[in-house]
Amino acid sequence: MSSIFPPLDYPKNASAHSLLDKAADQHADRVAVRFKDQTLSYREFNQQAEGFARLLAGRGVSAHQRVAVMASNRPEFFTAVYGILKLGASAVMISSAWKQAETAHAVDLTGPVLAVTDGDTHLRLPPQLADRVIHLDNDPEVAALADGPAISPSADLDWDHTEAVLMFSSGTTGMPKAVRHTHASINAATVIWGEVLGLNHEDRFQITTPPFHILGLLNMFSSVWAGSSVRLHPRFDLEAMLGAIEADRITLEMAVAPIALAMANHPNLEEFDLSSLRYIMWGATPVTESVAQRVTERTGVPFMPAYGASEAPVLTSNPIRRPELWRLDSPGPPVHDVEIRITHLETGEVLPPGEVGEIQARSPAMMAGYLPVEANADAFADGWYRTGDVGWMESDGWLHITDRVKEMIKVKGFQVAPAEVEAVLLGHPDVMDCAVFGLPDPDSGEAVTAAVQLADGAAATEEELKTLVADTLAGYKRLHAVHFVESVPRLPSGKTLRRELKLQFEPPSG
Repeated sequence: MSSIFPPLDYPKNASAHSLLDKAADQHADRVAVRFKDQTLSYREFNQQAEGFARLLAGRGVSAHQRVAVMASNRPEFFTAVYGILKLGASAVMISSAWKQAETAHAVDLTGPVLAVTDGDTHLRLPPQLADRVIHLDNDPEVAALADGPAISPSADLDWDHTEAVLMFSSGTTGMPKAVRHTHASINAATVIWGEVLGLNHEDRFQITTPPFHILGLLNMFSSVWAGSSVRLHPRFDLEAMLGAIEADRITLEMAVAPIALAMANHPNLEEFDLSSLRYIMWGATPVTESVAQRVTERTGVPFMPAYGASEAPVLTSNPIRRPELWRLDSPGPPVHDVEIRITHLETGEVLPPGEVGEIQARSPAMMAGYLPVEANADAFADGWYRTGDVGWMESDGWLHITDRVKEMIKVKGFQVAPAEVEAVLLGHPDVMDCAVFGLPDPDSGEAVTAAVQLADGAAATEEELKTLVADTLAGYKRLHAVHFVESVPRLPSGKTLRRELKLQFEPPSG
């Protein structure tokens, strides 16, 4: 498959923000970002990033420190991230949907010295950051980012090994882990994603996914690498997305399952002029073939599936330059400089093509590791990242994903750890035991479902338990259904038999 995805050259000992500096030199007057009625050229975008670096330095931030970014999808989110990188500090990407307990865990784990916020996100910060905040809406210095001289970033850092970005990925232990990326791994992911998408400076696309997610971040970074432009949306709105495709002549669109489903079910989809689109990229969740086919039939725009993870972005993809090979039943073969192997679920033995096992990967874009560091022991096998996904490969390298080892629930592309929801439920005095698992859902990919054993004489209701979870955790972790059971099935070791529960409560197909 090397002829499809040949090896690439990556920046050597280069900072992630150097790609923005280069774009500002080469594409100074080209539009980098569109947001509502606002446009920023590459020159202006870079000036604002330098202004943010200057602002952060004035607040005492220096190299190797961490700054939390907990804000919505807007230009200042990315100028803040680039400003953090210009100082040699690292950006901690915290979901703006997280509530106090989740945010406190993230802050305790990563130790940021300051937070960048907007809206009401500052109200969910723990006490140690309460007076260490730059608020994008209320801080007068934010409005003057482009004024003043350029900051001189730390030029003597070993960029290949300097931490750049931390984002969160939940594990089976329940609490979110911080995924640590260096400048080298982020640069490699940026170049690989840009090549996989076939980006050039004439392209225009849009970011409707949250910016703290690896997909939103890489879309921006790869656009800067290519000198193309992106439109940002403060939240997903199908009418706004379709309208922007028509008005901006968007050339490629990103879709996770809920976006594709919304397009397929839009009653007036044919009324939008989508002829500028080269393709729609489907990522984050497995392709639902019937949905993709319905969108293509109605619009004439094909889908190009891909697969990756926060820990090792961009693992496989259908080949952009070989559209005759595109297919919906596979996210493609390994991309540039990425290796994939399938290993036996129990012995770890490397399996031949056609055999089902755990998907493991090696990539120049692979993370440096997790926080807490104890989580790294189970994350790697002989230098290969253990994705936790189950699948098999064809003899020519095309991957098929069939299940997950880690029992994570994927809701609209986000991971939900069963143990995290179970911990909340077990805090209710009426709950004796419980198990949380995912069931197929056409709208969100999977629905968070709980089997609950109540204490004798207890009277907790389904709505009461749903409300408890909704009040404690982010919206995408909410319970879709609660089933009351006499007991939760477990092995003698205490391990929950989630598969039994899935089979028991999964709705009949068709």
